[in-house]
Amino acid sequence: MAASPEQETAISSPEPGLLARADETEVARVVLVEDDDLCREAVAAALSVHGFVVQGFADGAALLGALEAAGGADVIILDWSLPQTSGIDLLAELRARGVDLPVVFLTGRPLATYESLAFERGAIDFIDKGRGVDVLVKRIKSVVKAFKPAADPSSDSVIASGRLVLRPDVSRAYWDEIDLGLTIGEYNTVHLLVSNVGRCVTYRSIYDRMTSEGFVAGDGDNGYRANVRSAIKRIRNKFRKHDPAFFKIQNFTSLGYCWGRPAEDQHLTASTGADQ
Repeated sequence: MAASPEQETAISSPEPGLLARADETEVARVVLVEDDDLCREAVAAALSVHGFVVQGFADGAALLGALEAAGGADVIILDWSLPQTSGIDLLAELRARGVDLPVVFLTGRPLATYESLAFERGAIDFIDKGRGVDVLVKRIKSVVKAFKPAADPSSDSVIASGRLVLRPDVSRAYWDEIDLGLTIGEYNTVHLLVSNVGRCVTYRSIYDRMTSEGFVAGDGDNGYRANVRSAIKRIRNKFRKHDPAFFKIQNFTSLGYCWGRPAEDQHLTASTGADQ
């Protein structure tokens, strides 16, 4: 979608001092899908100044034809109005193909109805092109930080997180000093989430911890997601048996779960619903 002159200026003109802060950003890889050549180049240049590595595509077909090359990205940025396949339909196609990367919309159509639909379909953020490069960089940083790869904790040391205490040596979890009675698979899931506090852990990472890496179950390529949702529901219910107000395990729509999250990431979309 072609951006207006004002939007292109907002994206391509860093505010004073931004160039000097380029080295503060950890190297992160971004896939950008934008059909307007000038806008795509401006956004890529602005992100590159801040240390991002950007791979640009002119439309959905180009991205879908290069998924293997783009598979190492940390985040995908989509325009809404793309030729042939719209950004919102491209998001659905990416999910259907098993692409779990966080998706952010950067659009010149900041309508509330579009924003709501984007979040319903599993987007993580929705940004108006007119907000400028400073806002864009901060929001992309937050997404990359929240969705860093899950760690693989193996320490036998006691882990304490607020009211929760984990004992890896006996695979037991205690909430307010009460044993929650988690199964080994449930304990491993909580251990993984708590070891990545504030960061999204993908459905695949959780399922690998519950079973074994690469294990396949359920209907279709993403059938394991239903098993993960059921496991999270059981875990939440065990916590709520002792604490009806328990809310620590939050869902990131279509991507995974996290144990709490940093205050600076409040614009990211999360839900605490037991059915997620």
